[in-house]
Amino acid sequence: MSNKRKIYIGLAILFILLFGKKVSAEKLIAKFEGLKLTAYPDTGGIWTIGYGSTKDPFTGKRVKEGDKISKETALEWLKKDIEQRKFAIRKLIKVPISKNKLAAITSLAYNIGLGALQRSTLLRLLNEKAPVLEIADQFLVWNKVNGKEVKGLTNRRKLERELFLS
Repeated sequence: MSNKRKIYIGLAILFILLFGKKVSAEKLIAKFEGLKLTAYPDTGGIWTIGYGSTKDPFTGKRVKEGDKISKETALEWLKKDIEQRKFAIRKLIKVPISKNKLAAITSLAYNIGLGALQRSTLLRLLNEKAPVLEIADQFLVWNKVNGKEVKGLTNRRKLERELFLS
C-alpha cells in the first residue's frame, strides 16, 4: 500500500472518529477554527473571535482588539455566518450538489472568503462539471498564508476534500 493511500485511509478514519456519520459545515468549521472568546489576530493578522468570526454577522461590525463574547454568542455567530455563506454559495454554484459537497465548500469559503471562492478554479471546475477528483484536488491548493504552507490548513483541506468526495 502506498504512503499516499495510507494517509487517505488515516484521514477517512479520523474523519469518522471526529464527526461520526453525520457531518455538517458547522461541526467541521467549529473543529478547525476552535473557540476563543477573546479577540485575537489569526495567522494572517486579521482580528478574529469565537469560531473564526472576523465580524458580527448580525451587524457587520468588524472584530477588534479587546472584544469579548460568550460561548452562546460565538455559536449564534457561527450559525448565522454559515447560513449567510450557504445562501451566497448556492447562488455561485450552477450545478446540483450533495449536502456533503455543500458542507465542504462552505467550510472552505468560511476560511478563504466568498470572494476567493468566487474567483477559484474549484468553483469554475465545479460549474463546468469537471471530473470530481479534479475538483476535489482544488481544496488542497488553499493551504497557505502569505505564500507559506500552514499544517493546520493542509489538514483541514484534506478533510474538506474527503467530505466533498463522500
